[in-house]
Amino acid sequence: MINRRRFLQTATATAALAAQGFSGQVLAQQGLKMAAPAPFSFEELKRRAQTMSRMPYVAPPSPSPEILQQIDYDAHGKIRFKTDLALWANGPSEFPVTFFHLGRFFQKPVRMHVVEGGQAREIVYDPDYFDMPANSPAHGLPANSGFAGFRFQEARNGKLDWKKNDWVAFLGASYFRAIGELSQYGLSARGLAVDVAVFGKNEEFPDFTHVYFETPQAGSDTVTIYALLDGPSVAGAYRFVMQRAAAIVMDIDSNVFMRQDVSRLGIAPLTSMYWYSEKAKATAVDWRPEIHDSDGLALWTGSGERIWRPLNNPPRIITSAFTDENPKGFGLLQRDRNFDHYLDGVYYDRRPSLWIEPQGTWGRGSIQLVEIPTDDEIHDNIVAMWVPADPVRAGQALEFRYRMHWSAEEPYPTPLARIVATRLGNGGQAGTSRPRGVRKFMIEFLGPPLTKLPSGVIPKPVLTATRGEFSNVLTEAVPDNVPGHWRTQFDLTVNGTDPVEMRCYLRNENEVLSETWLYQYHPPF
Repeated sequence: MINRRRFLQTATATAALAAQGFSGQVLAQQGLKMAAPAPFSFEELKRRAQTMSRMPYVAPPSPSPEILQQIDYDAHGKIRFKTDLALWANGPSEFPVTFFHLGRFFQKPVRMHVVEGGQAREIVYDPDYFDMPANSPAHGLPANSGFAGFRFQEARNGKLDWKKNDWVAFLGASYFRAIGELSQYGLSARGLAVDVAVFGKNEEFPDFTHVYFETPQAGSDTVTIYALLDGPSVAGAYRFVMQRAAAIVMDIDSNVFMRQDVSRLGIAPLTSMYWYSEKAKATAVDWRPEIHDSDGLALWTGSGERIWRPLNNPPRIITSAFTDENPKGFGLLQRDRNFDHYLDGVYYDRRPSLWIEPQGTWGRGSIQLVEIPTDDEIHDNIVAMWVPADPVRAGQALEFRYRMHWSAEEPYPTPLARIVATRLGNGGQAGTSRPRGVRKFMIEFLGPPLTKLPSGVIPKPVLTATRGEFSNVLTEAVPDNVPGHWRTQFDLTVNGTDPVEMRCYLRNENEVLSETWLYQYHPPF
């Protein structure tokens, strides 16, 4: 970072800091250089963000952009933080913190601070914190250039080697992610989404510019950080209380102050990748059967309906809005956990699901899903978020609290049968000429209500579509001897290429048996 205050080096300064509430453990970080202390509280951070929102935006300075451009993907991968210098490598936290270096793709520095006893001290960047090749361009950066991000390592006294394993990482703008209970990174979250896929406007990516690590009690499985958000249209203060359990659980308190009007403000935004699945795949596009970090959007509406919306790789950018009031939850999930459906050593079958559980009253708005075309797995092309119904104006203050569950499945599973697969094919009957403009759909359901059906009872599909005609509707048990595994198939005849919104669920007389399948079909004809 530029213009940092000099850290204190003398024994007299150390004694003065200890008198202000800093323990010897914090002061004795092995090799980490600390700046002078300053008062800190979450309330003060919120006031700071509000004050910033009333002033013109000033982007954080990027040290030596010409050097950072040389730290490309390969060069950045060779720069590794020395774990012996990790924050809390010797306690009191169970989870040491290591830091990411700046580079071509992460040029905005983040100021890191340690908080104890109501005082915060900045961790001053030093290139000696990192192992890097002698010819690395990073050697040419000026002093106090700053960090790109950070990660929490696994417990010092846990089963895994904490120096080689981490469980949450913050890197780039306001992006962060956690491994979930299957110990695999996948989709990401971020602090805020600003004008995603708004016609005529560029998406804005506000940054977490300052991060504060609260010193925890020894033995705690919880860590708390605070973050200051800043961008052209918004400033904000965030608190993350993160618990390392079987699933990673984060309680987030976000306070946002608007500098400018925003057309689409995304709260609790999730970002993922969906290329293709069993649903539809171009011939020989890739040798793997499926490639995706998430395969669907799950909704639990304020009225209690459970909905599953399979993801698409659409022909153009598509935004879908699911209007609601005080939703109970939503998330991007990876439901398909069968390795044979991916056959890839990057373990798409282990990618975490991420569920948002609103806290308090969120009011009216919509869960919006943005799907962007992609031809490769390297691109995140899916965004899901809550968008308030009322316009967001300059000078407005917003507060949203929510809980994030990084897990394998939804934290509050539906008692209804779930949709486990969606498959598409040419319509018509086998052994006959397949008519043009007709598409066959196959939806698979699995769950206890279908297991409990009396012998001979066939559930009835309830089908609707915004246009087109259904035919050849059939529901049957899947012939795999799995109890409660049923499928519904039908043909849809439709003209033109405009999207078709479809809905389907199973019932037996007046009893709803399954969650609701929503699907947006893009006819190729």
